[in-house]
Amino acid sequence: MTYDIAVIGGGIVGLSLAMQVSERFPGLRVVVLEKEAGVAQHQTGHNSGVIHSGVYYKEGSLKARLCVAGAREMVEFCSRHGIPHEVCGKLIVAVNSEEAARLDELLARGVANGLVGLRLLSREEMLEIEPHVGGVRALHVPSTGITDYAMVTAKYAEIAVGCGAEVKTNAGVVGFDRSQSAVVVKTRAGEFSARYVVNCAGLYSDRVARMAGDDPGMILIPFRGEYYDLAAARQWWVRGLIYPVPDPRYPFLGVHFTRRIHGNVDAGPNAVLAFRREGYRFRDFDLGETMEVIGDAGFRAMARRHWKNGLAEFRRSLRKREFVQSCQRLVPEVRMEDMTPGGSGVRAQAVAADGALVDDFRFVGRERFLHVLNVPSPAATASLPIGREILKMVPREIFQGFKVS
Repeated sequence: MTYDIAVIGGGIVGLSLAMQVSERFPGLRVVVLEKEAGVAQHQTGHNSGVIHSGVYYKEGSLKARLCVAGAREMVEFCSRHGIPHEVCGKLIVAVNSEEAARLDELLARGVANGLVGLRLLSREEMLEIEPHVGGVRALHVPSTGITDYAMVTAKYAEIAVGCGAEVKTNAGVVGFDRSQSAVVVKTRAGEFSARYVVNCAGLYSDRVARMAGDDPGMILIPFRGEYYDLAAARQWWVRGLIYPVPDPRYPFLGVHFTRRIHGNVDAGPNAVLAFRREGYRFRDFDLGETMEVIGDAGFRAMARRHWKNGLAEFRRSLRKREFVQSCQRLVPEVRMEDMTPGGSGVRAQAVAADGALVDDFRFVGRERFLHVLNVPSPAATASLPIGREILKMVPREIFQGFKVS
């Protein structure tokens, strides 16, 4: 059988697309090819669970537009399907006058992106929301929330399958063959013929693009985010989310406190270079993948610019005391004994050939392929509108003859 669309990757973005295309075009033959034994095993299943508001992103960017819409839709989706979630709000905390001035810029950006309810808070007003917070000034973002994105993705898969899509696990892609009418996707679970292929392979999406004969114009660099758990006896110190003012030079948000939907509170992450694309532990190492990164001209250019910051992240990863000191900027009462090592995740950070950190979402269409190359945070939040955005890029002839539901 030849499928109409093959989606590579069973993360939240790939399954959002599969769900929405299957709902909208009944009878369209859709298959999702996932290399692991289940869905949401990597970036989706290792993220913080935050429903981001869109306050950080450049006005007019795809990130900003899709995140703001996605946050609203994610809350509605979770409510409709009984998935645990909470709109708990967030404080972005300035600890000095320089950071306090940058809060004005964040407020203006958030308003331009369509957020409502944003408020700049004095020290006294901050304490009414988070009694144990440090800092001198804060921006309150009431629309930020939390959920469980693995549960969200499982529901996407359930709905997609209910509408006729197929999800094939243990189906890692190893190559492609092309004909005039279809692409044969070669996987460890067999071969799958499809009229069109959407590459949502996350940490490996650039490699899959190259496997298909397409130049993505970038490399994905794996950065491991390492977290600590706040002791159960201290979790009441954090009511919602407490974030620092981000450094505008980097796409990472800095060490912050997150109350998870299942009740625990974690702090982090450090953002350190991983020596394997799925390197969740410090000792995880893959020589081939490491040499691929080190040998890339874009990575070397990026490293020359940002090596001092990278070294500081590694130092904080190795020295718990320095990590705790970063936490104390936001919650001064935290002590070494209050923090125990927690989980980790790996973020696929796209780096262009000139060493620039690719900030916005990026999609590249080629003959019979669409490569979803850069969808880092807030991709989980924005997964529903991202799915629709991808759907708009699929050639219309794929849908000819299928009735729109």
